[in-house]
Amino acid sequence: MHTLQTILLVAPILLFSVIAHEIAHGYAALRQGDRTALDAGRLSWNPIKHIDPYLTLLLPLLMLAGSALAGGKFVVFGGAKPVPVDPRNYKNIRRGDIIVSLAGVATNLVIALFCALALVLTGLLSRGAPALDPTLGIVQAMLTIGVYLNFGLIAFNLLPIPPLDGSHVMKYLLPRPLAIRYVQFGRYGLLLLMLLLFMGEGVLRVWFTPTDMATDYLLTVAQPYIVPAAGQWLR
Repeated sequence: MHTLQTILLVAPILLFSVIAHEIAHGYAALRQGDRTALDAGRLSWNPIKHIDPYLTLLLPLLMLAGSALAGGKFVVFGGAKPVPVDPRNYKNIRRGDIIVSLAGVATNLVIALFCALALVLTGLLSRGAPALDPTLGIVQAMLTIGVYLNFGLIAFNLLPIPPLDGSHVMKYLLPRPLAIRYVQFGRYGLLLLMLLLFMGEGVLRVWFTPTDMATDYLLTVAQPYIVPAAGQWLR
């Protein structure tokens, strides 16, 4: 897809998905007894509250420039400002930490499933009102991207690399001495993550296989309901 077309299709669904992910963390923390995110005003759909100057803006631009200089293999990493939480306020620290950590990826799963369902519903609408096909084509292109993006966010955030969500679960699966070292290693997590993105293509391909299979299955089921007009937006 052309760059501008890609931005117009991807940006809205990506912005919605990452904000929903962060709000889910904050809301889950609130349910576990921690008001930090609520008091910080982060349980909000206002995008400005979730933008981090470095993580959302500067880092993706630097990685994009670095990828171009490295030979044209574009690898871009970024994210929303992490929602602040204080596990000390949880009713049960271990259970609360796991629930809060998995709340974001659970939300992305719901969004992916909703996008797949919406593909079917809009396809049925098209059969009853063919004149809507051009508009529904754009909507279905965004919904298709929504399935891809949200399953991608699930796999990415479950990587057991601090500070990603998967690390908060992994630390409870390790013996305590190893868990302490694992948490201490978190200071190097971002560096390891960037190295993995640039040089760990094979590892990432294996890690993403389950979510890729889930994506392919859902889109295969929805395929008979996708209007031809959607294809021109996904080329």
